[in-house]
Amino acid sequence: MTQNVSTAVMQRRHEAPDSLDYFPTPPWGTRALLERADPHMFAGLDQLTVWEPACGEGWMVRPLAERFGRVVGTDCHDYGAGFGVHDFLMPYLPTDLQDGPVHWVITNPPFNAAEQFARRALEIASDGVALLVRSAWLEGVGRYERLFRPHPPTLICQFTERLPMHRGRVDPEGGTATAYVWVVWQKGWKGEPIFTWIPPCRREMERASDYPLVPAAACSPAALTWDPGGGDTMSLFSVSAMGSDGNDRP
Repeated sequence: MTQNVSTAVMQRRHEAPDSLDYFPTPPWGTRALLERADPHMFAGLDQLTVWEPACGEGWMVRPLAERFGRVVGTDCHDYGAGFGVHDFLMPYLPTDLQDGPVHWVITNPPFNAAEQFARRALEIASDGVALLVRSAWLEGVGRYERLFRPHPPTLICQFTERLPMHRGRVDPEGGTATAYVWVVWQKGWKGEPIFTWIPPCRREMERASDYPLVPAAACSPAALTWDPGGGDTMSLFSVSAMGSDGNDRP
């Protein structure tokens, strides 16, 4: 029997209702949002705080920290990468975010909870929200009535290249039949949603250091908040595994 590999079939994620639905984002997909979707909207971020509330092992945290002054990463599940455990849909903030504004919420949410993530993020963020979702997520009368009509997005940014995402891992050699889009809400926006394409940019946005062998935070303590400016917090990623004593290990 041959496998049905039609786009319609391959775009489905057969997830149990309580699944974590963890499909981590290759770092270039986040840089594409910040550098290609709307450079004016994502300018001057170095004094702002962004929350990544479905950070998994931190694949989106690193490119966010290249542009934002402060990045807070949490997840409802402990993936062993040192990030705080917090259920984003609960009606309270983690401790690290109770002392100041959350300017942006940017994340690749679990597909089976993306609408709830959008609504919660719009309650929290003072400046804007950006969700990475399947293009098919834009469909549906119910979602339109519940979310898009009362809260029209500012930008709908469709990838022209395929952004390969796989369950539980990042694979730079992998492929996908699924199309993805960034949906962005900028607070205070009053116009109609703007549809735009993210032009081919993987070669420009991708870096060899994006794909480490071992997340360093999995081998040593890491702070919930990552300050890319330095300090005592370890870099999130390292090519070599490092023990808690600071020595490289094979």
